[in-house]
Amino acid sequence: MIEVKNLVKRYGNHCAVDHLSFTVEDGQVFGLLGPNGAGKSTTMNIMTGYLAATEGDVVIQGHNILEEPEAARKCVGYLPEIPPLYPDMTVLEYLRFCAELKKLPPERRQEDLDEVLSLTHLDGQASRLIRNLSKGYRQRVGLAQAILGFPPIIILDEPTVGLDPKQVVEIRALIRHLAKEHTVLLSSHILSEIRAVCDHVLILRKGKVMACDTPEALEEKLSAGGALELTVRGSAEAVRSTVLSVDGITACEAQQEGDTVRMEISADGDARESLFYAFAQARQPILEMRPKTATLEEVFLDLTDEDDAVAAQAAALLAGTPAQTEETTDAEQEGTGDESGL
Repeated sequence: MIEVKNLVKRYGNHCAVDHLSFTVEDGQVFGLLGPNGAGKSTTMNIMTGYLAATEGDVVIQGHNILEEPEAARKCVGYLPEIPPLYPDMTVLEYLRFCAELKKLPPERRQEDLDEVLSLTHLDGQASRLIRNLSKGYRQRVGLAQAILGFPPIIILDEPTVGLDPKQVVEIRALIRHLAKEHTVLLSSHILSEIRAVCDHVLILRKGKVMACDTPEALEEKLSAGGALELTVRGSAEAVRSTVLSVDGITACEAQQEGDTVRMEISADGDARESLFYAFAQARQPILEMRPKTATLEEVFLDLTDEDDAVAAQAAALLAGTPAQTEETTDAEQEGTGDESGL
């Protein structure tokens, strides 16, 4: 388990991580999602002991990274955004060096090396100098050192950067394989990657948590309430007339496609049953009716919008609370302080 509590990292006047708190349960594939500069890499560097936090705590498998750094690091395999490679070593030399650094028992080193080379498809590259490898293969070498020794927690910062589509699919399959026996935390700004492998997602914006839930729950919460998508056989004018005869319909957009009409409908509450009976009475067959749901991409774009008000409104909708902008929050805080402003 990973516990991040009230984490803050400041560089002068810039706050890269702003009071960040979350928990990664054992066996989860947990995704950190956010635009460039959101604080993903900084958070991971603090979690693995590469950076010191300004405030807050990180607890890895019961070990505080500040108070018990060596014990905490033994529980973690880490792939930074730029893999820490030695170009004058061969792949096998480098991995043997990493095995020594990790103090793997000599009797199990060769077995672990063979398994890691196989999992990352580096068997045929073991004797090659790292300097002669493509960027994609270098990324695989970095991933191999991260999973060497098979620690309980594996942290991957942008693990598919530089890989071709076939290699991306292979790395995603490897992550799912590792998740059977390990806790995996990965960062990315590639939405399809997060959607494909993560069962829990945390979205960051300017170092702050905007949302934390499963991808499915995030999509459902940001979906327009009462919105439906329909495909009906008939003319657009006749179908629109039928829809508007139903109580509670607030908006209707229709587009003729051959002998069918595709529609987006907004309603106060669930109008599916009323629509079904109205179309049946009008003898207009419904070919498809389904709730309109937001995609993870739409959730991400709303929560990370450059406009603070738009992002705050999306976060409030997910949390089920009234929208509150950062300016409002600051004003409220000023109102609770000393009236002199000192």
